[in-house]
Amino acid sequence: MSYQDTYKEWCVNPYFSEETRAELKSIEGNDKEIEDRFYKELEFGTGGLRGVIGNGTNRMNVYTVRKATQGLANFIIKEGGQSKGVAIAYDCRRMSPEFADEAALCLNANGIKAYVFPSLRPTPELSFAVRDLGCIAGIVVTASHNPPEYNGYKVYWEDGAQVTSPKDVMIIDEVKAIKDYNVVKTMDKDEAVKAGLYNVIGSDLDDRYIAALKKQIINADVIKEMGDDLVAVYTPLHGTGNIPARRVLKEVGFNKIYVVPEQEKPDGNFPTVGYPNPEDPKAFTLALALAKEKNADVVLATDPDADRLGVYAKDSKTGEYMSFTGNMSGMLIAEYILSQKKEKGLIPANGALVKTIVSTNLADVIAKEYNLKLIEVLTGFKYIGEQIKWFEQNHTYEYMFGFEESYGCLVGTHARDKDAIVAVLMLCEAAAYYKKQGLTLWDQMLKIYEKYGYFRETLVSLERKGVEGVAEIQAMLEKLRNNPPAEIGGYKVLEFRDYEKDTVKRADGSTGTTGLPKSNVLYFDLEDNAWCCARPSGTEPKVKFYMGVKGISFEDADKKLACLKDSMMSLVE
Repeated sequence: MSYQDTYKEWCVNPYFSEETRAELKSIEGNDKEIEDRFYKELEFGTGGLRGVIGNGTNRMNVYTVRKATQGLANFIIKEGGQSKGVAIAYDCRRMSPEFADEAALCLNANGIKAYVFPSLRPTPELSFAVRDLGCIAGIVVTASHNPPEYNGYKVYWEDGAQVTSPKDVMIIDEVKAIKDYNVVKTMDKDEAVKAGLYNVIGSDLDDRYIAALKKQIINADVIKEMGDDLVAVYTPLHGTGNIPARRVLKEVGFNKIYVVPEQEKPDGNFPTVGYPNPEDPKAFTLALALAKEKNADVVLATDPDADRLGVYAKDSKTGEYMSFTGNMSGMLIAEYILSQKKEKGLIPANGALVKTIVSTNLADVIAKEYNLKLIEVLTGFKYIGEQIKWFEQNHTYEYMFGFEESYGCLVGTHARDKDAIVAVLMLCEAAAYYKKQGLTLWDQMLKIYEKYGYFRETLVSLERKGVEGVAEIQAMLEKLRNNPPAEIGGYKVLEFRDYEKDTVKRADGSTGTTGLPKSNVLYFDLEDNAWCCARPSGTEPKVKFYMGVKGISFEDADKKLACLKDSMMSLVE
């Protein structure tokens, strides 16, 4: 059917509520709006659903959520896992509680138990809950750091990580096979509760999650000594992090944690930030003002579902608060953990550090310093979670740390997704440790650069909305794919990797394979530790260009990075 035919079907089909049909009829004649809402199904991709809230096939609504859940239920039943049940969490966004209930009741109507949190919880706690409760799968309703008009739906498997190949494709196929919304099941909530199918998760699971975070502490004596001296400002950006972050910091002994009052309470409209992303400097405006008032050592912000963490810390020379990229904060945590564990003899012979292919090459150098196996995976933390599963199944490596450049890392294996709550805890511990030595976290970051080299990275995102935007993004990537340059920004291309075609072409004429799953990603390995990578976003109408260099100073690295960025963008714009 054409998008107009689908629109007309939604307007008259009694499966859709009277309110839904009335709203859709109100846009009759607005062809542009109708096309955007109905030109495609909201794609259930390898990370689940994410889209603008509203009525239509290309929107997040109760119908698209039910349909996705029906496909998941069909797959669970084929796998014989229905008796284990599914854990469900949700964040602060508009419609999140409603979408969580719709998912639960669809599962219930298919005879599958649902274990639902009674109120909003961080994504990493859902990851923890899947394994803690012995569930076959998990669902979290969140659009992470997207703007307020978005919501999303992510699926986890029984190992606690987001679903990976081949199960992700098999679930997608089940969702795509549903052509008629009338076959999607649901049931009355009271009946589901009475039948023992709809279950509310108790607070004891929160206790177990917090206990698991505390186990990651390395220097409890330092926290005890410095707990009244370290001053931290924290903001949950109206999201899920407030209660668990404050709880764990208080329980371990940090007594001077100041929460930004205007951003403390959950609010899906994100009135003080608009774009609730700790990567955005504007998100820190209120936190930095409070930090200056309290003379804070460190400033921390978690995104709405508390899996990403942004950081500022004071430069002791200037007194200014300096911003950390996700690569920087990840490497700061890694160096702290690994240096302290080495000192205590806690680094195993088979230790491993895992990063995504678009993350800093500083990780490679740190891994070498501590005799760890460095493992690269595709973009997406689910691939890091997958490595942990394989380590345990195959008895190969012991997970020491994993991170991605987009402000996400995981300390420990209690969860199988990035966890900003444990990252908050570890950064406060590190800040206390270094403050005892007369250093701020920024001072320590400079020491890391002095030790290993000045690795600097940047990201350029080009937004291209609508049908035309999808084609434009594809054209950019095809241009690079079909005409790969021999040099970029004065750097010779040593190796060109096309993950879509699983090919590697080297400057010496030799070829090979990437060894990673198929993905629409192009990577240019350059001389002198420089690199570039291009990929479409999996959650937004954007194409992303990642770049990195190594310099002998901040100034040298930034100059090289600016040149590389200009050269890379001239190839596609």
